[in-house]
Amino acid sequence: MSRILFVTATRIGDAVLSTGLIDHLLRTHAEPRITLACGPAAAGLFAHMPGRERVITLEKRPFAGHWLGLWAEVVGTWWDLVVDLRGSALAWLVPAGRRAVMGARRKDLSRLAQIGSVLGLDPPPAPVVWTSQQDRARAEMLIPPGPPVIGLGPTANWRGKVWAPERFVALFDRLSAADGPLPGARAAVFAGPGEAEATLARPVLAALPRGRTIDLVGRLSLTEAAACLARCALFVGNDSGLMHLAAAAGAPTLGLFGPSPVEQYAPTGRLTAVARTRVPMAELISAPGFDHRTTASLMGSLPVEDAYEAAAALLERARPALAAT
Repeated sequence: MSRILFVTATRIGDAVLSTGLIDHLLRTHAEPRITLACGPAAAGLFAHMPGRERVITLEKRPFAGHWLGLWAEVVGTWWDLVVDLRGSALAWLVPAGRRAVMGARRKDLSRLAQIGSVLGLDPPPAPVVWTSQQDRARAEMLIPPGPPVIGLGPTANWRGKVWAPERFVALFDRLSAADGPLPGARAAVFAGPGEAEATLARPVLAALPRGRTIDLVGRLSLTEAAACLARCALFVGNDSGLMHLAAAAGAPTLGLFGPSPVEQYAPTGRLTAVARTRVPMAELISAPGFDHRTTASLMGSLPVEDAYEAAAALLERARPALAAT
C-alpha cells in the first residue's frame, strides 16, 4: 500500500487540471491511498475518486494558520509520497519517503504542463473526472434524450472575464437555428450555488427560448455537473473552473478568453477551442485606471461572430465523435 498526500488548489479550475496527475498516481502506485488537501470549493470534485482515503479542506485563516492546521493533521503519518502543487513548505515538514513540490510559476508553460512537471511528466496527463452511477442517473433525468444540448457557462470568478449575457443568447440562437450546426438544440445553463453566480446566469435564462432551456443553476454538485456536461454536444463558457470541468468530462468545449492568459489556461483536450477578444490581454489590463477589484467586463471586443466561427469549427471536428455516441 502507498500512502500519498496530495496538496492541490483552492480554485476549481486548477483542481480539475490536477486530476490527471492524481490519475497517473492511481495507475502507477500499488494500492494507493491518497489524502487530498484542497479548498472547500474544490472538495466535491474528489467525492468519487478511487483510492481516496480522506479529503482535508483548507479554510483560509489569518497569518497562514490553515497551513499550521493542515500540518497538525498530517504530521503523524508516514507518507510514501507528498505532492504539493501549492509550493508550500509543508512537504519538508512531514515525514515522507519522496517529495514533489511545485516551483515558481512559469509563464512560458501552460498550467497543465507546470503540474505535470512536478513529477517530470511530458506530455502532462490529461484531466479526468470521477462520477458515480447516481450522478449519471441524475444527469440523464435532468438532460433526457432528445435534441442536442448546448451547455452555457455565463459565470466566472471575476467580472472582468464575463462575456455579456445577450451575447451568450445570440450565440445560442445562431448555433441552434435551422441553418446552424445544431438545429433545434436545447440550452443547459450551468452555474454554481452562490448568489453572484445566479445573478450572472439569470439574464441568460430569462432570454433563452421557453421549452428548450434546462436550468441547472445552483442545482448540482461538481460530479453531477460533470455528468451533465458529458451529455452536452457543445459547451461554451467563460474562462472558469466550469470550462475546465466540461473539457475533462469530454464535452466539446469552447473557452472564451480576454483578460486572462490563454496560453496558460486554455481548456485541455482533443475537442477544445478558444475564442479571444480582439483587444489583447496586455492592453486590456494596462488601461489607465485599471483595478481588477472594481472593473466591469473586459470581454466587449469578443463579438458573437468570432465565437460562432470558433464553435462551428469545433463542432465540425467533433462530428465523428458525436455521430458515434
